[in-house]
Amino acid sequence: MWQMRRRAISVTCVSMSAVVALGVAGCAGADDGPRQAVEQFLDAYGGGDAAAAAALTDNPTQARTDLDAAWEGLSAEKVSASTGKARITGDTADIDVTYRWGLPRGREWSYPARVRLIRSDAGWSVRWATTDIHPDLGANQRLSLRIVEAPRATVNEADGSQVMVNGSVVGINFDAAAAAASGSVADSVTQLVTTLKRFDPTLSAQKIAEESTASGSPYPIMRLSHRDFDQLRDQLAIPGVTHNEQAELVPKTPGFAPALLTEVKKVVDSEVDGRVGWRVVTVNPNGLDADVLADHDPEPAPAVSLSLSRQVQVAAQRAVDATNRFQIAMVVLQPSTGHILAVAQNKAADRQGPIATTGLYPPGSTFKMVTAAAAISRNLAHPQTMVPCPGEIEIGPRRIPNYDRFSLGTVPMLQAFASSCNTTFAKLASEMGPSDLAHTAAAMGIGQQYDIAGLDATSGSVPIAAELVARSEDGFGQGKVLVSPLGLALVAATVAHNGKAPVPQLILGKPTTVTGPQPTLDPAVVAELRPMMRAVVQQGTGTVIAGEGDVLGKTGEAEFDGGSHAWFAGYRGDLAFATLVVRGGDSNNAVGVTRDFFAGLPPGYYSGARS
Repeated sequence: MWQMRRRAISVTCVSMSAVVALGVAGCAGADDGPRQAVEQFLDAYGGGDAAAAAALTDNPTQARTDLDAAWEGLSAEKVSASTGKARITGDTADIDVTYRWGLPRGREWSYPARVRLIRSDAGWSVRWATTDIHPDLGANQRLSLRIVEAPRATVNEADGSQVMVNGSVVGINFDAAAAAASGSVADSVTQLVTTLKRFDPTLSAQKIAEESTASGSPYPIMRLSHRDFDQLRDQLAIPGVTHNEQAELVPKTPGFAPALLTEVKKVVDSEVDGRVGWRVVTVNPNGLDADVLADHDPEPAPAVSLSLSRQVQVAAQRAVDATNRFQIAMVVLQPSTGHILAVAQNKAADRQGPIATTGLYPPGSTFKMVTAAAAISRNLAHPQTMVPCPGEIEIGPRRIPNYDRFSLGTVPMLQAFASSCNTTFAKLASEMGPSDLAHTAAAMGIGQQYDIAGLDATSGSVPIAAELVARSEDGFGQGKVLVSPLGLALVAATVAHNGKAPVPQLILGKPTTVTGPQPTLDPAVVAELRPMMRAVVQQGTGTVIAGEGDVLGKTGEAEFDGGSHAWFAGYRGDLAFATLVVRGGDSNNAVGVTRDFFAGLPPGYYSGARS
């Protein structure tokens, strides 16, 4: 067995002193005999030949046992040594030795020791004692390497509580060789897939059989919670199926943003282990540790911090969970930082995937925030500019109506915005250049690609529209413009953030990469847009939420064949939001969800008026 891990040993004469009558100087002289004996002993041991090393002692049987136990107990990969001072008195000698052990994963352990020698008629040999290995190793004791696991880091949300903690799951594996020895691989795999199909419909019996047979070792199938495994324990008693407990981040509160935390875990699971510690101990014959000879503490990984706020997430989740009749999604951002405070969907929406951050829908009249900003930027109109709001308007071959063809006549743009006049903003868009809406949308966060760690994200798209009718339809959100709730929340957050589109972020310390043009919006434009958004809530289409503080926003009802989507987007203080009710019809449905969200927050939470 020693030849399997043979390593070269380096033995160096560092220093020595002449002692008593023999008068030794340098590395040559009367101590050559004991020093050569030590070097031969160390060379044999470091070379992996414990039998040869033991034969150079006065007790080969016990020495072989102790030397084997030391190497095995330390899981040693190599050992080297340097010799130091020699003390020779008649037929006995002590030689200082510094051992340097190479342990697994690049660990090193060094310490001083003293090897005793005795001279007989056959010459010098090592006088065996366990202290020849380590000065604190007692008779009948052995050395042992202990790995000290680092506590796994937690994942915390912005309010300070833990959302994911160190836990464990049950790993399900398949051993093709064991299955073959007990019966049939095909039968075992078929039974296994049938049992686990409800957890992963993509499991393939053929693939498992082929890959597990080729691997020659247990093949991992999936991980189950302890609860799920306990329910299936008897059904998984299949030849070749094994299981083991595995460390894993688990949610502390299962109902808290489960889909979102699943994605976060994929990013941070490999970063929470920390650096394991290790120690070398002496172990008594009864198996109990006697002493610690080396101790290296583990280094825990720092906690992972998320931008999510528990209070905001819980309030948003409760608001969207009010009904499952519609798919409802909501995104809440902090405009000053770009931190994503909440991403909430009800179960009906969850069945469609992460629509809050990747679903693309026509924005309807909420897009008038962009159209109004573009009109102000290009000096086409300002809040008090008188603009027409007829019941319908003809632009080219297209007849564009207001909702129920209501008409206000000629009114300030602020009133047309608050009342959501399609005709007004279609007319303004028709007077713009082909890229004006796309440019302004980009300045407000729509159109770029956001690579957000832990979150799939799509902001939306606003095409350059050279054709007059297409541009007019885009102006009130009924053309080819598409946005996600995340993208629309960024539009509102840009207004709250004085014209600068914030960069959304979920895992703090992992910056978001933004690809695409990032123009800016003049703060003077924002100053004119804010009172228009405030008027929506105070006197326009969003009065349902008027009792929830200084909310600024824009409603929208986006028509499509067969129905319409309900939208509401805006901000209050340092909270920007977008709420979508898919096929929700009247925008008041989205405003009502948002009202319930604000009502669920602590009084004054993230509030604060902005002029």
